[in-house]
Amino acid sequence: MAEETRPSYNESHIQVLEGLEAVRKRPGMYIGSTGPRGLHHLVYEIVDNSIDEALAGVCDRITVVLRRDGTVAVRDNGRGVPTGMHPKAGIPTLEVVLTMLHAGGKFGGGGYKVSGGLHGVGLSVVNALSSELTAQSRFGGGLFAQHYVKGKPQDVVTRIGDSKETGFEVVFRPDPEIFEDVNFSFDTLSARLREQAFLSAGVYISLDEEATGRHVRYQYQGGVVSFVQYLNLNRQVLHQKPIAFSAERDGVQLDVAIQYNDSYVENLFTFANTIRTHEGGTHEAGFKSALTRVCNEYARKLGLLKESDANLSGEDVREGITLILSVKLSDPQFEGQTKTKLGNSEIRGITETSVADGLSTFFEETPAIAKRILEKSISAARAREAARKARELTRRKSVLESSSLPGKLTDCSSKDPSESELYLVEGDSAGGSAKQGRNREYQAILPLRGKILNVERARLDKILANEEIRAMITAIGTGIGDEFTLEKARYHRIVIMTDADVDGSHIRTLLLTFFYRYMTPLIEAGYVYIAQPPLYRIKKGKTERYLYDDAALEKALEEFGRKDIDIQRYKGLGEMDADQLWQTTMDPDSRTLLRVELEDAASADWIFNVLMGEKVDPRRNFIQDNAHLVRNLDTVG
Repeated sequence: MAEETRPSYNESHIQVLEGLEAVRKRPGMYIGSTGPRGLHHLVYEIVDNSIDEALAGVCDRITVVLRRDGTVAVRDNGRGVPTGMHPKAGIPTLEVVLTMLHAGGKFGGGGYKVSGGLHGVGLSVVNALSSELTAQSRFGGGLFAQHYVKGKPQDVVTRIGDSKETGFEVVFRPDPEIFEDVNFSFDTLSARLREQAFLSAGVYISLDEEATGRHVRYQYQGGVVSFVQYLNLNRQVLHQKPIAFSAERDGVQLDVAIQYNDSYVENLFTFANTIRTHEGGTHEAGFKSALTRVCNEYARKLGLLKESDANLSGEDVREGITLILSVKLSDPQFEGQTKTKLGNSEIRGITETSVADGLSTFFEETPAIAKRILEKSISAARAREAARKARELTRRKSVLESSSLPGKLTDCSSKDPSESELYLVEGDSAGGSAKQGRNREYQAILPLRGKILNVERARLDKILANEEIRAMITAIGTGIGDEFTLEKARYHRIVIMTDADVDGSHIRTLLLTFFYRYMTPLIEAGYVYIAQPPLYRIKKGKTERYLYDDAALEKALEEFGRKDIDIQRYKGLGEMDADQLWQTTMDPDSRTLLRVELEDAASADWIFNVLMGEKVDPRRNFIQDNAHLVRNLDTVG
């Protein structure tokens, strides 16, 4: 990119608000957690800075490398970080950015027009939480470097060479004293980088993992249109070409891509300055309002709704929609550093007006597609009325009475949700063992008979007609869909406990699909878990051990010797008595629970659609590509 076309950018654009303090003592305040999510957030913070350069039009290449030695290198070809003395701080500007919170080019108005960074804490927080970090800035014709240990500079900013290029590179090692695990997930990072590439049309983003040789390269010229097509790749769409339009009002850039499919769920992916706004916000509210209004206007204009008919609801017009809504603005107001909800009040009106104009134009120009979408919405409205009646059976009353709970639920005596657990158990036999073996104080048991309905292929009225699903909704107490209220959850641990066989895996997937589609906040709150029942019990003399996979069995056989060993393989939970089930799977002191986390909603949506959707070919291809990763698979004769 030509140097003379770049916005003015120098030391004076870096403003200092306060120094770097307490990050190492309270890392969760800055990155959310010290678990896997917080670990990966370190990379996101650095990449977000590079994306900010791309949004400024001065960067078109970002590379991320997971090095063999455990460090991570992130590099871009943006403007680099200024390296001269900062006029107020009295130290090199590169050092200011790396050691002081709220120091960056995002506060003064001259460095960035649009930025995804909220508080400018990214680089300094990564530095503070790294056991070592090296920063290199290609700026003003030189290559400058500085090395840090746990956030403290080990040398001065030094010019180590000349450079005709510009850009910035950070190589860091997450501190094992801070993080529970310092191993990065290639899949988690690749999903986030793919998302960023979709939202930054034309920007090349790569990820390499040296230890395995895995690599991905992303570059999408189609931007949000490519994104929505990717999400609907395995679905039957109502119109091949997405509804797409862009607008700019009062300095706010808005990009929208919409494509309807024949499913019964809505998928709304909203972003502000390329940051995923999981909880929506003013831009999403504006979109929903415009969509509902325009759809009702055209339904009446086309005669699909009569004068006496009630209006279509927001739920009706969003059935089967896949949306990418991306807004870019100069001063985003997010709720907290995790940036999950956009709060700028003016954005609602801007989004509502722009979306109404874009949709109206599309409906006028393509009446056949408009009619197809509206007919689906009207069909959804009819089903909604049936669902309303079914929902009444599952809606929790403000004061819970025992008579309102499902009869098959064996509840716990505690009324404190934070200490209460609900086990969703496959089959009456295992349910009986679980009831006998549980701790009655805080463990509730809900046995499920057979496989629940596949919600990926059913409307809400059919879903709520399913007895097992109704029992779960009533027991959990939150309601579902638009009526979901997390505060009403009766249990803060909902544990899926199924057999370790093919049928058990299928039931587990059906349950996860239901939670993902209709109770997503339960997953986001960390309330959903998967139990890990043992696959084997081995006994030699008086020594007994439970093992959870084939690798553990092989290791135990080598340790015990292979003679005079009694090996029992559990194909189902019902094969264990109450004491064994408690000891291996339900006792907090010895059990293993896997918490279900939602790292990447777009990838989750894609996977659930592949596994549980109508199309067979994508599912077959997925199984063929991933069969070698399966650890334990029963043969069904």
